[in-house]
Amino acid sequence: MQKRILGLDPGLAVVGFGVIVCEKSPQIPAKLVDFGVIKTSAKMPIGERLCTIYEDLNILINQLEPDLVAIEKLFFYRMGNTIAVAQARGVLTLVLAQHKLPTVEFTPAQVKQALTGMGNADKFDVQQAVARELNLDYIPKPDDAADGLALAIAAWFNGE
Repeated sequence: MQKRILGLDPGLAVVGFGVIVCEKSPQIPAKLVDFGVIKTSAKMPIGERLCTIYEDLNILINQLEPDLVAIEKLFFYRMGNTIAVAQARGVLTLVLAQHKLPTVEFTPAQVKQALTGMGNADKFDVQQAVARELNLDYIPKPDDAADGLALAIAAWFNGE
């Protein structure tokens, strides 16, 4: 039975997303469906930026029809940025709840561990793993979109 998994890398300026279709067994390769980003301009008021994320994610979900969503857990590194990311992540969570989509969360270290076997792998190692697992001859760009795909693959590997 096939499952469509949407991975979301939260952010206020950029939300990365990636969608794969996979079988329950990791022995059968997953297939890339789509990837990209939702962007908002720093020149826009925060409320408008959050509305853009809300509207664009609703459109994506309606178009891509995921069965499961994998989203990155909030990672604290700079308080100012963390608050903005938390606001954007709240909007993502709201949209997912409105669509009644099952959701799993992963820390960055859990995603790295799932894709590379090392929880402290660097970004390039994870991007190479994404390309390898999806049988791509390129690394998906931008980085936020590759992160979305990495989250979807981590959910697949985790048997979600």
